[in-house]
Amino acid sequence: MGGDHGPPVVAPAVARAARHGLDARFLLHGDEAALTAAVARLPILQGKVEIRHADRVIAGDEKPAQAMRRGKGTSMWNAIESVRSGEAQACVSAGNTGALMAISKLMLRMIAGMERPAIVANWPTLRGRTAVLDVGANIQCDAARLVEFAIMGAAFHHALNPGGRPTVGLLNVGSEEEKGHEEVRGAHRMLREMSLNLDYHGFVEGDDIAKGTVDVIVTDGFTGNVALKTGEGLARFVRAELRRTFSAGPLARLGALIASAALRRLGERFDPSTINGGPFLGVNGIVVKSHGAADARGFATAIGLAADLARSDFVAQIERNLMQLTAATRDATDESGKEARREGQRS
Repeated sequence: MGGDHGPPVVAPAVARAARHGLDARFLLHGDEAALTAAVARLPILQGKVEIRHADRVIAGDEKPAQAMRRGKGTSMWNAIESVRSGEAQACVSAGNTGALMAISKLMLRMIAGMERPAIVANWPTLRGRTAVLDVGANIQCDAARLVEFAIMGAAFHHALNPGGRPTVGLLNVGSEEEKGHEEVRGAHRMLREMSLNLDYHGFVEGDDIAKGTVDVIVTDGFTGNVALKTGEGLARFVRAELRRTFSAGPLARLGALIASAALRRLGERFDPSTINGGPFLGVNGIVVKSHGAADARGFATAIGLAADLARSDFVAQIERNLMQLTAATRDATDESGKEARREGQRS
């Protein structure tokens, strides 16, 4: 029921996912009359969809704390509840991001003592897709939080691309050891020195995102969100410039006709709907946030992403890797304490 469009987009998106071979059962939570009317127009959904009525909807401008107080019985609350109960393996919503995150954290709890989820973007690059996180949930991050992001991002990328270990880079203003603020340099030291099951590349810069230099790029939510919005705006700018250039005159239109197939493929690469869907990494379950303005194609992409994660063991992998981080941190602390005692004895 959330997002800019509600059932008129969600129902066709479910149908699109089914047409593309997704073998799944769909639970649609919301206004029964509106959902029934939307589903009735799509014969492919017959027998694949169950509608669960919810009297109330969380508004797009509600504060997270307010949403949690009055959330019980809303379509968003009920959808997340279906994941907690095990009735569903994943939840997809285009609704209020803050409310979705707060209710997910409240109901599903966090993995391994984490405080707050991270949002990951599956970014198109010259080499395929790069997982970039965090892209908005955690504005300020210390070194330990950035290391957690590296672990979760690697598990996410591996879930979508089985085989081999993903390479991980830490976003910085340069590749030199002394560059960046203390939190980034501290995370760099931890990732380099701790015995973590990660293929750590080191520092990467902004242009490495589009190059696909590494499989996972880690940064704080402020920087990640600015980068994401800049990339989205640049994609819209390029598409608009291409349309303007190829409609400038008869020869330009002829050139567009000749290159139509190539231009179509290029347009698809720049289409935000092909990468829609940001999972909340760190919650004990699969919750995917769709862009509120997504069309049916974009929402179907988010559904497909949720299904891919549900078929993987990426939540369990994150738990295992965070336990490894805890052990490595404990060993490092013990070693530091021993060294301090040795230094004290020498003095």
